Amino acid sequence: MMQLDPKWEFVSDTVMGGVSSGTVTKEITEGREATVLRGEVSLENNGGFIQMAFDLREDGSELDVSAWEGLEVAVWGNGDTYDIRLRTAQLAKPWQSFRADFVSEPKWRSVKIPFASLTAHRVDAAFDPSCLRRIGILAIGHECEALVAVSNIGFYTST
Repeated sequence: MMQLDPKWEFVSDTVMGGVSSGTVTKEITEGREATVLRGEVSLENNGGFIQMAFDLREDGSELDVSAWEGLEVAVWGNGDTYDIRLRTAQLAKPWQSFRADFVSEPKWRSVKIPFASLTAHRVDAAFDPSCLRRIGILAIGHECEALVAVSNIGFYTST
């Protein structure tokens, strides 16, 4: 596995006029060092998301992850469903992404997202792992109290 050491940042729908709020913090969650996304997702003002995300390279350039099969994330959460979104150099618009979702549980577990399972959103393209730029985890699409923690994130291959 290729472990990542992300510099997570918080993004919310306020960039588009929404009113969702939250934070990204580093803390101990159920015995593990983790990065935690928590907050309130509101659908008011056409909003509806909070996110923690990071660029794979500090300068925003792309990383070739085609030697790997997918993304593996160690997560803990409040039982809600969260999105994982990957952005590549193929995407020109901020609303375009390649995505999958997972259900969090109030215990640590590993979630594997094979690249082949990613769904293209608002772009007519297949995911190209040779030009990955950004990864995000979102609480999106419904009003909720978000709480999801990530202790490890990286790329895996089964060979």
